[in-house]
Amino acid sequence: MKNNQIKKMVLAALMAALVCVATMIIEIPSPANGYVNLGDCFVLLSAWLLGPWYGAAAAGLGSMLTDLFMGYAYYAPGTLVVKGLMAVLAAVIYHVMGHRASKAACLVSGLAAEVWMVAGYFLYAGWFLGYGPVGAAASIPGNLVQGTVGLVAGMALLAILRRAKLQEKLV
Repeated sequence: MKNNQIKKMVLAALMAALVCVATMIIEIPSPANGYVNLGDCFVLLSAWLLGPWYGAAAAGLGSMLTDLFMGYAYYAPGTLVVKGLMAVLAAVIYHVMGHRASKAACLVSGLAAEVWMVAGYFLYAGWFLGYGPVGAAASIPGNLVQGTVGLVAGMALLAILRRAKLQEKLV
């Protein structure tokens, strides 16, 4: 195994832990049987820093562990898929746009990923959990707030990492 692969695996494990902890630290209950948190910030950072595959592993596993630890086990399978695909989408768009060129790559990739997150949870709650379209739609406002906060915080943290020239050293 190459040193770069080991480094990425260790960083993915670290990011999974950060996703989990950031999701658990700030928990604002939502009327739709969920909560708003800062986990999306680290989901997006995982994607931007680690790329689609390691980022998806960190995002999906870290978020799924939170569901298991916090008593939302019925959301764990959906969360693994939704957050994992969220990271893949963000990483691919970020890379295609030329991630070092501007903040636009962060904004566009983050927005696309957050739109997927809202749609993914809507589909999971409506179809797999049996809430139906009306019940699943109740979670949309909370997910939009969570996504907005996650995108803004993620972009701010990435800017800090760039200024400190840590982004290049990490991956």
